Amino acid sequence: MAEAALDAVRRELREFPAAARELSVPLAVPHLDEPPSPLHFYRDWVCPNRPCIIRNALQHWPALRKWSLPYLRATVGSTEVSVAVTPDGYADAVRGDRFVMPAERRLPLSHVLDVLEGRAQHPGVLYVQKQCSNLPTQLPQLLPDVEPHVPWASEALVHKDHYENLYCVVSGEKHFLLHPPSDRPFIPYELYTQATYQLTEEGSFKMVDEEAMEKVPWIPLDPLAPDLARYPSYCQAQALRCTVRAGEMLYLPALWFHHVQQSHGCIAVNFWYDMEYDLKYSYFQLLDSLSKVSGLN
Repeated sequence: MAEAALDAVRRELREFPAAARELSVPLAVPHLDEPPSPLHFYRDWVCPNRPCIIRNALQHWPALRKWSLPYLRATVGSTEVSVAVTPDGYADAVRGDRFVMPAERRLPLSHVLDVLEGRAQHPGVLYVQKQCSNLPTQLPQLLPDVEPHVPWASEALVHKDHYENLYCVVSGEKHFLLHPPSDRPFIPYELYTQATYQLTEEGSFKMVDEEAMEKVPWIPLDPLAPDLARYPSYCQAQALRCTVRAGEMLYLPALWFHHVQQSHGCIAVNFWYDMEYDLKYSYFQLLDSLSKVSGLN
């Protein structure tokens, strides 16, 4: 009797993503030709938890015209910035039975630009990024070139935790693979020991375990080359793919799964807003818990 009930739960979970997709998930990420009003943004995109790409939202930013490599060299070239260093460009990623975070280095930005342009060598792949605001803390000279916030989004999202994301591409391109929260039954999670890359004096990488830290849940598959023999349910998930180009802004809603690639020399600025812990969040937590206890993945 119990097994029959569990099978029924699994069946409903497998059918749920298709029903949710038919009701509320677009076939492709929509484009808006101009920024929406706060009311329309909240009503049409935030509340239904739908992504969109917004054109002509950054045209008034000086950064769009000024942030060339020569300008960055002249303005902040001598400034030391936090740089994530990995052997293959994958930061915060599963490697074998470990969840590995990048090595972090403090390097002059001019050296990073030299490596990007092939004028200098450095082991691994360099990525200038900081999870919590490297622009105001490490590169304040560049702040006048961008807005301090996005006014129409701030008005719509002012009372919400850091999960709503406005991703603004200044130069280059970002390539996103997105899954709606309703695809959770098809997306596997496993627990991994946390580790960090260390860069040796010889220029090689080694993984060092983080002691006394709990295991971290993470998605074990590569969505660009998924191991469907090991994770067959993933073939039923349907990703949306989009490219965000210079001058465009992606609204990436809270709770959406995402995988990101970028073109060489891409520069982007993120604005994070608090999500509202409303019924959508509760529903997702229920879906997540049922996916785990039913043994779907």
